[in-house]
Amino acid sequence: MSAELPRRTKIVATLGPASSSRETVLELARAGMDAARLNFSHGTHEDHAQLMEVVREVSEEVERPIAIIADLQGPKVRIGELDEPVTLDRGDEVVVAAEESANDGELPVSPTAVGEVLQRGHDILIDDGLIHLRVESVEGGRARCMVVTGGVVAPHKGVNVPGVPVPIPSLTRKDMDDLDFALDHGVDFVALSFVRSAADVRDLKDLIAGTGSHAHVIAKIEKAEAVDALDSILRETDAVMVARGDLGVEIGPALVPLIQKRIILAALERARPVITATQMLESMIYHADPTRAEASDVANAVLDGSSALMLSGETALGEFPVEAVAYMDQISRAVEPSLGYRHELPQASEEPTVGQAMSNAACDIAESLGAKA
Repeated sequence: MSAELPRRTKIVATLGPASSSRETVLELARAGMDAARLNFSHGTHEDHAQLMEVVREVSEEVERPIAIIADLQGPKVRIGELDEPVTLDRGDEVVVAAEESANDGELPVSPTAVGEVLQRGHDILIDDGLIHLRVESVEGGRARCMVVTGGVVAPHKGVNVPGVPVPIPSLTRKDMDDLDFALDHGVDFVALSFVRSAADVRDLKDLIAGTGSHAHVIAKIEKAEAVDALDSILRETDAVMVARGDLGVEIGPALVPLIQKRIILAALERARPVITATQMLESMIYHADPTRAEASDVANAVLDGSSALMLSGETALGEFPVEAVAYMDQISRAVEPSLGYRHELPQASEEPTVGQAMSNAACDIAESLGAKA
């Protein structure tokens, strides 16, 4: 019997409290993890250093490379400090203050630059869009808002103002500290959050090159500005990530599938690896099996041509991290045999060269004969 073909679509697993032990990381690797993502929005440098050491030990044990991705937090707008969570009901009025801390009953938001761009009619979305506020008036960095969709606001929850650029640097002071640490520890990739332009990518690549590191940059596409600047970003970056969480909050869930396909196709045309991420097997945080819709989502991401698929909360916080990786491996292997090489290589718009024609012919022959290697 012939050996099983290797899986082409890579699997990225985010490490966290549910997957911090050496035993679990080893099980993740055996289940199919190809890269370990360290989310620098959470955890200490000591935590991340220990995880990197574990990943490298496991990589040696399973005798195959496991890449390490340092995912920088980026200039995320967040709720500031609160004495206690604030409950908002539909129809309530609440003041959003562009400050690190605010008066009782107000919601502090940082960085404070967000106060410079808020205007009447703007939507403010909190906690991945679960809470929806609409700005009624703005005065002195304070926005009086009407609650459209209520909920409980906790400290440090993410804040989005869809379609409104916020004038803040692409790398915060925390990001710079985290970047220095990650490069000192030899990470393979650095993921840049909330990319808005090719200049953001260039700035990061220059910083990395200045240290002598060979780490590659992954541009996370999660802002409307990044979608508009996709072509120029792809020219600069080493890889891209379809970061569907914040992207869905920014542009609305209905547009995410089309934008996902557009990003993947554009990346393939530029020969850039593309990672599809967020909520791929979300129900497996609490359940041992995925939903049929999740299985279809993973399969379609493979069919679209994703170079890699990423698990976030499923492996970082979930009750079934190893099972999530195993299911992603199983679904990818089930789908990949239906793909020919041409599906992953968009046709060149110009006239093909002799070399391209010969390469295509060689691939056609190998595929027709069922060659394994």
